[in-house]
Amino acid sequence: MKLGVMASLLGGMKLDEALDYCQKVGLDAIELPAGGYPGDPWKLGGIHKNKSKLRELKQKLADHGLEVQGIAIHGNPVHPDKSIAKAHQQAHRDGVMLAAEFDTVVVNFSGCPAGCATDKTPNFVTCPWPEEYSAAADYQWNKVLIPFWSKENDFAAKHGVKIAFEAHPGMTLHNPGDIVRLRKAAGKQLGANLDPSHFFWQGIDPIEAARYLGENKCIFHVHAKDTYIDPKNSGVIGNLDIQSYGDVKKRAWVFRTVGYGHGDEFWKPFISMLRLYGYDGVLSIEHEDSLMSMKEGFEKAVGYLKGILLREKIGQAWWF
Repeated sequence: MKLGVMASLLGGMKLDEALDYCQKVGLDAIELPAGGYPGDPWKLGGIHKNKSKLRELKQKLADHGLEVQGIAIHGNPVHPDKSIAKAHQQAHRDGVMLAAEFDTVVVNFSGCPAGCATDKTPNFVTCPWPEEYSAAADYQWNKVLIPFWSKENDFAAKHGVKIAFEAHPGMTLHNPGDIVRLRKAAGKQLGANLDPSHFFWQGIDPIEAARYLGENKCIFHVHAKDTYIDPKNSGVIGNLDIQSYGDVKKRAWVFRTVGYGHGDEFWKPFISMLRLYGYDGVLSIEHEDSLMSMKEGFEKAVGYLKGILLREKIGQAWWF
């Protein structure tokens, strides 16, 4: 396995500065932001059309000993606002073309459509009743998501690229079952960016999620981010918490740096489960910890994961 960073957190730096920093802390890989909600801080969207700039980017990465493992285009390409959808669709297509240049995956959200054809805002359905919610879910899956991602699956296949969905509440596809459902309906280029932080607060066991996704042969990418659930606040309000992420004392749960929500009791079995199902890609660190600076939180995650990452190939079972 390799250690990398979801580099939108370094977007305040110039590209050369960010690559220097990644090399300094000892990373193997970088997940490049190139559109959608992560933004495009280094103007990489569409760079596949400019061969000289693309060569320059590849050389800079090689000079810093960094592989590209993931193009981050987290967006809502099925947004009911056509201008937003168009921009995110273009970012996704450009991301596929850039991913093809680096033989890597595009990391995206499924998006969240409206609840019906005349709605103007996304509708995140969380229960089947009253019946209009079931009708909304049926519309979203059968009229929007499956047709859209079937087309994008075919486009990605044409260019030899896989699409790794981050299952994120607020997007229609928000759990491992949804990933497999969409994969079966729309194509085998579609799979998972397994981010355990979004599963903890939904009551999903990320280790069992890794087993399930591994059994379905669709773990394409992995984010390394943690979550802490406050037992007092969660016990009162549950985990469907819409308070500001900055209001840490009142929230039911908050994102934490790796090792500060869960320790070895989670992370070691999680990494072992990934290996059990053949995942040998990157653990891409994402930092959204309200209690730590970017630098401290990120570097603590790097230090922790370096100690538990499995790097060598599996040996022979010499003991029998």
